[in-house]
Amino acid sequence: MPSVFDPVTIGSLTLPNRIAMAPLTRRRAYGEGLSATPLMAEYYRQRATAGLIVSEAAQPSRVGQGYTDTPGLHDAAQVESWRPVTAAVHEAGGRIYAQLMHAGRNSHPELLGDGLRPLAPSAVAAEGEVRVHSGEPAVREPYPVPDVLSERDIVETIADFADAAENAIEAGFDGVELHGAYGYLIQQFLSGNANLRTDRYGGGVAGRVRFPLELVDAVAERIGAERLALRISPGCTAFGLDEPGLHELYLTLVRGLPRELAYLHVFEFPGHRDLTVRMREEWPGVFMLNPHEHPHDWPAGPGQLHLVADGLADVLSFGSLFISNPDLVHRFRVGAPLAQADEATFYRGDHHGYTDYPALAEVTV
Repeated sequence: MPSVFDPVTIGSLTLPNRIAMAPLTRRRAYGEGLSATPLMAEYYRQRATAGLIVSEAAQPSRVGQGYTDTPGLHDAAQVESWRPVTAAVHEAGGRIYAQLMHAGRNSHPELLGDGLRPLAPSAVAAEGEVRVHSGEPAVREPYPVPDVLSERDIVETIADFADAAENAIEAGFDGVELHGAYGYLIQQFLSGNANLRTDRYGGGVAGRVRFPLELVDAVAERIGAERLALRISPGCTAFGLDEPGLHELYLTLVRGLPRELAYLHVFEFPGHRDLTVRMREEWPGVFMLNPHEHPHDWPAGPGQLHLVADGLADVLSFGSLFISNPDLVHRFRVGAPLAQADEATFYRGDHHGYTDYPALAEVTV
């Protein structure tokens, strides 16, 4: 069996190793109109030795925004701002996919502005609070009851995703990953308590998987299935979600996906390894895993590298370790110590805790 340091092909790309940088929201899109910045280009360039970088989540439309200072991919200025980012990664020998995320109900009218309101499968508020502007001190408000997506709204939302995916390719990304995990719009449709619809997009399993499957098909038609991936997180309860019939739900979803997708990305929640195994058996293509079999496996780290050789995954993705170890692949390869990330600098801020983590060679000089 291959190891994590062996090449693998996804779509038309050959990755030099099987260690991916997971999508990591950093909320530093300080360019005009939530555009990418030169600091973001440097951040991703530093991590280009990953087999694949999956970018931080970018909203496919204005109403899809869920946090302050997150980037978009829905207008021309944003597309132009991402070009230096993808160019920097490619010049450093790397590969980068754009992640697209619609927050759905996890937003607020004060955050969105211009009279926009959060849209979701049903009029059920998310649990928790959200920061509603970038100023200091931080102001947080409870999530409101969202407006319900009509079937026409669903068609328009899918079109927004397809347009944003095309924008991502135009901006130089090698492909697109759809964020179907962690409680955002796609997973809201999969949920039994966020999706109370009685039309064809709700009810039983067939209805709850309809939106993600139609979305994947539409984006695949626009940019090609070989440049598209989907990320899911079965059993995630973020923002109060519940997913009844979990195994049937996700196995039905996986069986309905185009076989030609670049990869399927599973963010594994502790206690669901049996479902991970079943999805691995069902999915014939490249299976990317962010592994957390047990609570103490959080965050995923070197203790999970054996999962590729064991056959559970083709590619492993790592999140917070890539924040503090820009040369994570090299550190894994030589068994070097890993730097710990400063969680206080995860979101917003400047270069501190962003581009100032040194590579191993800089540490040992």
